[in-house]
Amino acid sequence: MRKKLQRTAIALAALTALVTVVGAVAGTSRGPSLTLRWQAPTPRDGAAFSVPAGEPFTLELAATNSGAQPVRIGTRPLPGGVAVGAVSGKPARATVTWTPTAAQVGEHLLTFTASTSKAYARPRSFLVYVTPSTPAAPNDPFPLNGPSGLSRWAHVLTKIPARSRPSASARIITRLEPITPEQTQNLVLALEGQINAKGEYWVRVRLPVLPNGRTGWVPRGALGAYNKIWTHFVIDRRLFSATLYKRGAAVFTTRVGVGKPYWPTPAGEFYVRERITGFSDLIYGPLAFGTNARSAVLTDWPGGGFIGIHGTNQPEILPGRVSHGCVRMPNPAILRLARLMPVGTPVTII
Repeated sequence: MRKKLQRTAIALAALTALVTVVGAVAGTSRGPSLTLRWQAPTPRDGAAFSVPAGEPFTLELAATNSGAQPVRIGTRPLPGGVAVGAVSGKPARATVTWTPTAAQVGEHLLTFTASTSKAYARPRSFLVYVTPSTPAAPNDPFPLNGPSGLSRWAHVLTKIPARSRPSASARIITRLEPITPEQTQNLVLALEGQINAKGEYWVRVRLPVLPNGRTGWVPRGALGAYNKIWTHFVIDRRLFSATLYKRGAAVFTTRVGVGKPYWPTPAGEFYVRERITGFSDLIYGPLAFGTNARSAVLTDWPGGGFIGIHGTNQPEILPGRVSHGCVRMPNPAILRLARLMPVGTPVTII
């Protein structure tokens, strides 16, 4: 019997996912038409829900179009076990059902698209936080971000190995330095913790290594105090857009330039590692945010080909595929973003 779920007060910056775009879109510098609209009972973009492991979860969606073409509802990659029953039309409707397992405790993003052959809606993303059905035992990982949208980051205090498991005997993936290649204080985004039966506290963090997306475990004592943030930055490479969410609401959006096909901006989950100013080359604009994302093709660049988010003195080339992999936006936009986005902010590139 389906239980009524309690909607949490979302503070997670819900992620905006890309719409599946036909090949013709790749040739335009202005991106696809975003004229479709979601309607009730679709929850607002960024809505969050909590559900205990083993309990059913349901979402109802609807989207429509002012034109003649029927609308279809699609998805981006979903957690295992999520089922979607969709019917095209005006409006299109979909019912989403999921009974998460104990292995899925933590945060999960569910993103849905609406489209016709020529038009699209801005994707809707929802956060489902799966809570344990029983208290956690020793050696059970526990999330360091929560359904309230809280993320935590910490400075790296000393050179420390990041390991494949929360154990001093586990394989070393890389070594984290207290200073970045750009000579700023290094920091890591904390994902989850684990305290073993000996009372040793380990933290799983995102790593600045290839292949992108790797994580590793470090001792809690190697990191400084946790810093809490409630922002999340989303970059959509096909819509050439970037949005900053804070406590579930979009507080900043702009059109951007991304990497050319042969110097692609990598997709994945990253974070803002540093803020840099004082560039002698105006092509970078007044400031840049450095991330832990790395180019898979420009590995011989100084510092290892890290991906930045920065301004430009050539706004006329935006939006489009214009860079070596970095994300460019107009200088007024990067200055506005600098007032809103702290270091440590999670970054999703889709």
